[in-house]
Amino acid sequence: MAEGEEVENKQVILNHCVRGSPKESDMEIRTARKKLKLPGGSSGAILVKNLYLSCEPYTYVTNGMSKMEGKIEGVNLESFNPGSPIVGYGVAEVLDSSHPNFKKGDLVWGITTWEEYSIITSTEGLFKIQHTDVPLSYYTGILGMPGMTAYAGFFEVCSPKKGERVFISAACGAVGQLVGQFAKLFGCYVVGSAGSKEKVDLLKNKLGFDEAFNYKEEAHLNAALERYFPDGIDIYFDNVGGKMLDAVLLNMTVHSRIAACGMISQYNLEHPEGIHNLLCLLTKRIRMEGFLVFDYYHLYPKFLEMIIPQIKEGKITYVEDIAEGLENGPSALIRLFSGRNIGKQLVAVTPG
Repeated sequence: MAEGEEVENKQVILNHCVRGSPKESDMEIRTARKKLKLPGGSSGAILVKNLYLSCEPYTYVTNGMSKMEGKIEGVNLESFNPGSPIVGYGVAEVLDSSHPNFKKGDLVWGITTWEEYSIITSTEGLFKIQHTDVPLSYYTGILGMPGMTAYAGFFEVCSPKKGERVFISAACGAVGQLVGQFAKLFGCYVVGSAGSKEKVDLLKNKLGFDEAFNYKEEAHLNAALERYFPDGIDIYFDNVGGKMLDAVLLNMTVHSRIAACGMISQYNLEHPEGIHNLLCLLTKRIRMEGFLVFDYYHLYPKFLEMIIPQIKEGKITYVEDIAEGLENGPSALIRLFSGRNIGKQLVAVTPG
């Protein structure tokens, strides 16, 4: 394609703010036109060809809420405008740049829009990809925001000690599968929960968890946790919230830690569930801390120093669930909320 050529630009549009469970019909595929050159006066912007798009629960929540509800303190995400492409993380190639830190041909990951070609005007959260001897898709997951989330949440928030007992909910997801492996490499006992036999088998037989269970098959979550943690839980990495968090509180040890990373069980509820066992925070002196990965991006170089050798040496396994083609983006995003994805859900913008 020649520089300045006008091309078709396929987009995923979220039509309106959504209440309750998301549906594919809330989104649509449109085709616009875009010139492969920045317009005049675009100081500090870059034009990119998107290669991979990351499906995260927050992608839908942030774009689907009203502007007031969707605002996260300290996070600079573009406001959702009905009829515009969805905003989320992705991997892209720079086609044109008016920014001194980026040039044509650079590979980057960070906040982009769900379309084939995007103009990124806010490059503050954009990272230039230096390691290209690993799959580029990894920068939507293990080497991107989910990887940093797992690293910061486990090592910085949870302050682990060797030999501690760790429980992870939604353990087969993009973040959970990494937290479990970090904990095992650190010398902890690790148990994860997931929503199918296939995921449980994956956790135990491929990802190296000590134990795993299907929470859907447990009549009483408290009893399940007592079975796997007869001496209690020292660290809980929470991706779920709700009833799981309530049951975990009863099984935490004195001076244990909870990292509140996600609350996917609550995102689509009109009336979020209440937590009844908060007294345990007091009686067991539990430290429970919510966190956002944006506060820890200054540690990204340190994270890469740790994780790149582990990937190359085969010490870390990462499972991806790749939807081929931007037109399959809506169904891929919806899969997250029904638990149908196995591993990190992402979209390859161009099939193949």
